[in-house]
Amino acid sequence: MTKDHGKSVKDDETYEALRDDGASKEKAARIANAKANDDQHPSKKGGSQPPYEEWSKGDLYDRAQELDIDGRSDMSKDQLIDALRNH
Repeated sequence: MTKDHGKSVKDDETYEALRDDGASKEKAARIANAKANDDQHPSKKGGSQPPYEEWSKGDLYDRAQELDIDGRSDMSKDQLIDALRNH
């Protein structure tokens, strides 16, 4: 039976499935809420930003800093990409 996660999570079933797959609470809530919104389509490819591989290490670091990713100062470009994708 699906647990009710309160009004901050719009699709409890999707949220729980994502958490079971290892997604963070923040990421699972973001995706579950987007799926519950008819105006959003989270399964479709994202916006017009280039893929992280085309970003400079400095830009990746700045984005990791915005998201408060721990250990970012010691990460290589590939590690920053992985951290950003798994945030």
